Amino acid sequence: MNFHPEYILELLPTIAKYIPITLFMAVVAMIIAVVLGMVLGLMRNSDNPLLRSSASVYISFFRAIPMLVQLFLIYYGLPQLFPIFTKMDAVTAAIIAFGFKQAAFLAEIFRAAFLSVDRGQMEACLTGGMTRVQAYRRIILPQAARNALPATGNIFISLIKETSLAFTLGVVEIFAEAKMQAAESFRFFEAYLAVALIYWVLIIIYSYLQERLEKYLDRPYRT
Repeated sequence: MNFHPEYILELLPTIAKYIPITLFMAVVAMIIAVVLGMVLGLMRNSDNPLLRSSASVYISFFRAIPMLVQLFLIYYGLPQLFPIFTKMDAVTAAIIAFGFKQAAFLAEIFRAAFLSVDRGQMEACLTGGMTRVQAYRRIILPQAARNALPATGNIFISLIKETSLAFTLGVVEIFAEAKMQAAESFRFFEAYLAVALIYWVLIIIYSYLQERLEKYLDRPYRT
C-alpha cells in the first residue's frame, strides 16, 4: 500500500498557515449574511406585498443558483456590466458571493424564528407603551435569536466548507494549498486527507463554542 502517514504530518503546518484566510472569508461573509438575512426575514414577514415579493424573489434566486456559478457571476460577470468592479479582488468577490447566497437561507431561518415567538408578546409590548422597534429589540429579537442559533450555526459550518470553492477564483486558502501540494508531490490521498483533518478540527472547535453559547442562552429558561 502506497500510503505515507508521515507526509500528512509534514503537510499539516504548511496547510494550516492558510487557516486565517479561510476563517476571514467565512466570518466576514457570515456577518454580511446575518445582516442581510435579518432584513430579508423582516421583509418576508412584512404586511407590505412589495417587500414580501422582493424578498421572495431574492431568496428564490440565490437559493437556486449553484455557489460556483454565483462566484463566477460576481467575479467575472459584474466587471462586464459595471466597470467599477474591475478593481475587485478575488477574496472580496468570494466574500460577497458567500454572504449573499447564505443570506437567502438565513432569511428563512430568521423568518421562522420570528414566527416562533408568540404574537401576543408584541401586542403586550405595544399595549405597555413600547414602540414596535423597541419591542423587537428588547423582547422579540432575543427570543428569536435563541431559536435561530442552531440552524444559524449550521449555515456558518457550511460557509467554512464553501470557502474551498474560492480556489476557482485564484484565492489560496487551505484547500488550494493542499491541491498544489498534491500536484507537486503526487501524494493526493495524503494531501487531501490532511486538509480534511484541518476542516474537521475547525468544525469541532466551532461546534463546541456554539454548544457553550446555546447553554448560556438557555440559562433563563431552565427551571
